Amino acid sequence: MTMPFAGGIDANANATLIFSLVAAVIYAFTLDMRPALARSAAKMLAVAMLAVLAFMQGGPLLLVAALALSAVGDAFLSRDGETAFLGGLASFLAAHILYVPLFLRSGGGLDVLGTETWRGAIALAMAAFVVIMLAALWRRVGPGLRLPIAVYIAAILAMGISALTLDNPWVIGGAVLFMASDALLAAEKFLVPAIAPYRAGIRYAVWALYYAAQLAITLGFLLG
Repeated sequence: MTMPFAGGIDANANATLIFSLVAAVIYAFTLDMRPALARSAAKMLAVAMLAVLAFMQGGPLLLVAALALSAVGDAFLSRDGETAFLGGLASFLAAHILYVPLFLRSGGGLDVLGTETWRGAIALAMAAFVVIMLAALWRRVGPGLRLPIAVYIAAILAMGISALTLDNPWVIGGAVLFMASDALLAAEKFLVPAIAPYRAGIRYAVWALYYAAQLAITLGFLLG
C-alpha cells in the first residue's frame, strides 16, 4: 500500500494520519447521538491528530497552532448551548486569524489577485457570498450574536482570499471547503427550520466538508 509519508503504515506520520481518519469516521457515526464525552473526544481527536502530524513533520508552527485551535473549537461545538457555540466561534476565529499570515507568507502576495484573473474572480465570488450570508444571518440571529458572527465572517473571508495567493491547489481547495462548511453550519443552526427533515444530512455534509478542508490544508503544506 502506497502511503503519503515515508515508511509503511506503521511509520509514525502515516499512523497518525490514519488515527485522524479513523477518529473522523467514528465521529461521523455518532453525529445523531446525544452529546457525550466519547463523542466529543472523537471529534476533537480527528483534527488534533492533524496538528500532531504537522508538528511531527516539521510543518509551519502557524499551521500547528491553527489546527490545535480548531480541535479546541471542535470540542466546544460538540456540546449544546450558546456558551459552547461562542467558545467554538472564538476558537475558530483565532484559527482563521492564524491561517491568514500562514497563507500570505507562503503565497505570492495579494498582488496576484489583480494580475491573475481567475484568482481575482474567485476572491470576488467569496466576498459576494459572505455578504449574502451575513445579510441572511443578520435578520435571524439575536443582537448579542450579530457582532461576533460578523467578525467571524470577516475572518473567514480573509482566510479564503489569502489562500488564493498560493500556488497550492490543495490549500486553495481546503479554504473553499472550509468556507462552504461554515456556511452550511450557519444555515443549519440559524436558517433551517428545526423540524426540517434534511437537517441531519446538513450536519453530515458540514463535518465531511470541514474535515476534508483541514486535511487538504494540512497535506497541502506537508506534501506540496
